[in-house]
Amino acid sequence: MVQEKTASLIWPGRPLSRAFYNRAATTVAPRLLNKILAAADGRAGRIVEVEAYVGAIDPAAHTYWGKTPRNATMFGPPGHMYVYFTYGMHWCCNCVSGPKGGGCGVLIRALEPLHGIAQLRAARPRIASDRDLCRGPARLTQAMGISGAQDGLDLVATHEGFAIVDDGIAPPKDVAVSTRIGISRGKDFPWRWSVSGNRYVSGTASQRG
Repeated sequence: MVQEKTASLIWPGRPLSRAFYNRAATTVAPRLLNKILAAADGRAGRIVEVEAYVGAIDPAAHTYWGKTPRNATMFGPPGHMYVYFTYGMHWCCNCVSGPKGGGCGVLIRALEPLHGIAQLRAARPRIASDRDLCRGPARLTQAMGISGAQDGLDLVATHEGFAIVDDGIAPPKDVAVSTRIGISRGKDFPWRWSVSGNRYVSGTASQRG
């Protein structure tokens, strides 16, 4: 397994570069599959499901109507973490993508737990099965210890405590593509990707590509 030491922290892979994120959200999203979302405390999970949100052309994006204090991070530089509160109870984690000012990003919807399982379980003590630790965007933020405090965090400047890394595992050969779920607008865009057949995916994807 590839490991890299940056800013006195050892990550389970090589942190992704700014250039990786500085592309269209619909390009970045499927390329995040099989990468690892990692925390400095040792918690980590492989990304198995994502959705893209594409600014002013996407009515489901928080940035569709322009910049606000809540969504300001999405208009910032690529490679930062955008964390928002939803349904009055849950945090969700995104990575900003595309050029600064575009308001685009990728929602991380599900992880396959890899490291720090005891810590993940401690963060979600009522969960009976490891399968449900990070299967869904709100579950994974709770398990990984992500909240509003991480909004704006730089995933490339890894000393800030979180990174998305590449441990050398190849992208999935079989990717499921479908429309996004849990939204009321922009439902027809096929901007949800997942690792086909992976048991940690949060829902059913309808077609492969």
